[in-house]
Amino acid sequence: MGHRSDREQKYIVSSENDATGAEAADELGDEAVWDVVVVGAGPAGASAAYAAAVSGRRVLLLEKSGLPRYKTCGGGIIGPSRDSLPPGFELPLQDRVHAVTFTLGGRMARTRRSRRMLFGLINRPEFDAQLVEHAEKAGAVVRTGVTVSRVEQHGPAVPDRRTVAVVLSPTGSSGEGTEETVLARAVVGADGSASRIGAHVGVKLDQVDLGLEAEIPVPETVAEDWAGRVLIDWGPMPGSYGWVFPKGRTLTVGVISARGEGAATKRYLEDFIARLGLAGFEPAVSSGHLTRCRSDDSPLSRGRVLVCGDAAGLLEPWTREGISFALRSGRLAGEWAVRVAESHDAVDARRQALNYAFAIKAGLGVEMAVGRRMLAVFERRPGLLHAVLTGFRPAWNVFADITRGSTTLAGMVRTHPLARRALDVLDKRAS
Repeated sequence: MGHRSDREQKYIVSSENDATGAEAADELGDEAVWDVVVVGAGPAGASAAYAAAVSGRRVLLLEKSGLPRYKTCGGGIIGPSRDSLPPGFELPLQDRVHAVTFTLGGRMARTRRSRRMLFGLINRPEFDAQLVEHAEKAGAVVRTGVTVSRVEQHGPAVPDRRTVAVVLSPTGSSGEGTEETVLARAVVGADGSASRIGAHVGVKLDQVDLGLEAEIPVPETVAEDWAGRVLIDWGPMPGSYGWVFPKGRTLTVGVISARGEGAATKRYLEDFIARLGLAGFEPAVSSGHLTRCRSDDSPLSRGRVLVCGDAAGLLEPWTREGISFALRSGRLAGEWAVRVAESHDAVDARRQALNYAFAIKAGLGVEMAVGRRMLAVFERRPGLLHAVLTGFRPAWNVFADITRGSTTLAGMVRTHPLARRALDVLDKRAS
């Protein structure tokens, strides 16, 4: 990864003089243009690249970091994530979860167990790199160590209305040098929660949260106490919670809360670690990350550019689970990007992009709407939610079904009248 192939070299147009971009593209012909360029090689981008490449299209996957690279993430792989992986993908599981301990501010501990696995735990560096490898095997060309500064759909660097210019920043450490322009028939933005492609599309956000996490190596005796079990603690600030995910000899310990509560969130993590008896162990990694949820009316495309995953603000608002949303939206983005690339005019490209938006809203959008309702209940009455999950067997069964992938939040509300009525009651009690 990271090396430019002879095939890729054909599709890069220097923008040292932007006015020559269209002439260069014309001279090289249609082979100078990638069918799909994907920006960002996380789960969403790798899934998009795989979906587009497996259809036989010319696909370029761009990533600013080297691979593998660390990402702040609990690393829980629930059923919808597992079901969205490429055929033949072998999950690099660090542990299999069969039990969940719930606490409310460190108190009222209650453990629920299952004979069947609830979900698996992975380390993101290996997981992400393996997804990229599958995209490569499907035919995508991967280039790492490059930063996309902007995309252009009009102007001298764009040879025609069927083409998007992806402008790469100079690669020198001083920032000096010549920009490169990569031409594509369609672009997928999967460049994370601070997405430049998302800014181009005009993504709007209505929920921003801060997650803090520590990767803590522990002795084998401590690791054995946690094997197969995770802890979820409903936290002290509205909408906050903490987690412990065991991964062999390392515990991933994290907390999340609304942005603007930075100092309180940091104190929560410190108190949480101390309360667990882990303060004496030195974290191997301490990191933070902002998660962003899209507003209902936020666009998912602009012209021939689509966005998915964190770049589109797609994640579950209550738990802030994002891997399954990234994998599912990435696959859809890759499939619809192929249709956009095949469009010969702006009208057809817009129609295909709107079809992509409809597919997202009909599936993931409905799940997000239910997640927002769950978050509203949780923010106002965390104790009520804790009591229901730990003391009401049908609620635990639904939780287990969701983590296994037997249903989703949206499916639960749509197909289970009792669940729908229960959520209505929780809404009323929380108001």
